[in-house]
Amino acid sequence: MKHTEETGTDGGEQLSDDQLFGQLAKADRVQLSRRERFGLLLDAYVLTPGRVAWSDWRTRIGILVISLFLLTGVAAKVSTSNWWFLEHVTIIESPATNQAPTNHQPFDGGFAAITEEGGWIDTTASFPWVEFNAPLGSTNYGEPIGRQLVHSTPDMVEMVIAGAVVSVGLAILIGITAGYKGGKVDSVLMSITDIMMTMPGIPLVIVIAAIYPPRQAWLVGVILAIDAWPGLARALRSQVLTLREESYVEASRTMGIPSTTILSRDITPQLMPYILINAAQAGRSVIFESVALYFLGVLPFTTANWGIMMDTAYSEGFALVNMANFYQIFWPMMAVVIVSFGLILFSQGMDRVFNPRIRARHSKKVGGGEDQEH
Repeated sequence: MKHTEETGTDGGEQLSDDQLFGQLAKADRVQLSRRERFGLLLDAYVLTPGRVAWSDWRTRIGILVISLFLLTGVAAKVSTSNWWFLEHVTIIESPATNQAPTNHQPFDGGFAAITEEGGWIDTTASFPWVEFNAPLGSTNYGEPIGRQLVHSTPDMVEMVIAGAVVSVGLAILIGITAGYKGGKVDSVLMSITDIMMTMPGIPLVIVIAAIYPPRQAWLVGVILAIDAWPGLARALRSQVLTLREESYVEASRTMGIPSTTILSRDITPQLMPYILINAAQAGRSVIFESVALYFLGVLPFTTANWGIMMDTAYSEGFALVNMANFYQIFWPMMAVVIVSFGLILFSQGMDRVFNPRIRARHSKKVGGGEDQEH
């Protein structure tokens, strides 16, 4: 089967290589103004990936969930900030004891409470005309669970980003370098990787946390990423061993292009779908492991975390014994599930963004057009 006769990955009409890249080559031959070149770059690197991503329902839901996660973190950060004019801005009040009746049930009063003063959603209030009074219930100390979830989000975001960046960054650096360089460099780097793979991850994290208790959220993410990178590094090395024999990589080497340029321009972009999927998996692992370790009391309660909420609900609210208080452990669990679901859908949808044929089909300036956007 010829290259141009392969089945399209999204089921649409297959384009020939000439259609895909002919206009790009033509654009390179003609003299473009600065504005036209800016338009091409904007379409190629921003608008087209955006159109491809938004055309997939998985990416749309993933982006919405991740955006909501980040916006919640921003709202909580703004509400507690003492910086300049933000000192007087409170979007969501910080949780404190006795802000609500103890063990207040979620959505108490049902929809009938909408017309009642002081209900879980009070539409009779003055500005801002709608007030929420512990809609998700409260703990046995009278702390609103919704406010606890919101004000735990900034530390969760910090932890997830730190863990994903460290685990994926180390895997890219070590895996791609080992696969491309080969020889002694490959042997040394893979020996280090294999040693790390043989170490039990969770027990190692527990020992490190016991010797040096992490007190910052980003440091917790870094520690949890220690055992997350070796598997991805091994997988990336295997991919690079194949890619480095491709004709376009061989041509770049023949032309004397530096290795760093070949790695960043020719090899790494081919691996981006796999890297992005694993970045989302790494973020999900950090959430799961941190919640589990905080719930078990292994990590110190120096940062806000949904695992601490679950531990408090279990040990002080007896949420698994007294089913009337089960909601106290249910809402943090739902937060973990929803964010993890969003990360998985986002990573799956990103696979289409880095497919060159789908991107060419959605491009309005190079190799595509309105009539080919299906």
